[in-house]
Amino acid sequence: MDGFTYTDIFDTKGIEYLIVIGFLILIIPFWILLNRPLQLRQRARQAAGVLTERILRIPQGLMYNHNHTWAFLEKSGLARVGVDDLLLHLTGGVQVEYLTEMQKRVRKGEVIARIVQDGKELKIASPLTGEIESIHTALEKQPGAMNEDPYGSGWICKIRPENWMEETRSCYMAMDASEWIKNELSRFKDFITESMNRHLPQPAPVIMQEGGELTDAPLSEMNEQVWNDFQARFLDRKG
Repeated sequence: MDGFTYTDIFDTKGIEYLIVIGFLILIIPFWILLNRPLQLRQRARQAAGVLTERILRIPQGLMYNHNHTWAFLEKSGLARVGVDDLLLHLTGGVQVEYLTEMQKRVRKGEVIARIVQDGKELKIASPLTGEIESIHTALEKQPGAMNEDPYGSGWICKIRPENWMEETRSCYMAMDASEWIKNELSRFKDFITESMNRHLPQPAPVIMQEGGELTDAPLSEMNEQVWNDFQARFLDRKG
C-alpha cells in the first residue's frame, strides 16, 4: 500500500538496548567514584597528616593496658611488651631509653623505659610483674622501628610474667580495645586544649583541622609542661 512504512520493532528495541548499555558504561565509573570505600578517605587523611581512630592499628590477640602499653603472651611463656600505636601517633618520632636490665624483677606499674623527643620524655611503665628476660636494644639504634611497627619489630622487652591471668584482667581486647582507643583519642582532644591554654603562649600551635580532627603527632608541637601533664593524665593511671 502507498504511504505505508513497515518498522521492525526488534531492530528498534536493539537500538534501545544499546543506548541503555552505553548509558550504564558511562554511569558506572561515575557511581564508583562517588562511592569509594571509606578506606580511601582514610588513606587520604593519613597522607594529609590527620589523626583519627581509623588510621590506628589495633591488632587482635594483644592485651592493651590503661597506661598505653600492650602485652602478648608467646608460646614460650614470655610476654612481649611494647607501647600502643595511639601513643606513638600522638608523640611522633621518639627514641627509647631503657631504665631496667636483664634478669631484673619488675612490678606492674614500675617504670622500665622512657621515650624521648627533643629533650621531652614520657615514662613507660611495665604492664606486668615478672623478670626481664630480653631487652630490645636494637631500638636504640633504630628508633624508627617503634613508630613504624609498634606491635612487631617495635617491641620494648620480654617479661616472664608471674601472674598473667590476674594482671591482665583489667586490660582491653578486641572490640573493647577499639572502643577504648576511640575514647582515649576523644579525651586527648579535651586534654590538649586545656593544657595548651595553661602552658603555651598565644597564639598556640595549630593542631586541629577543620571539623575538629587532630593533626598527626600533636605532642611534637608541645613543650615539656604539656608532656608532663600528658604523663600524669594518660600514663600514670593505675590499672
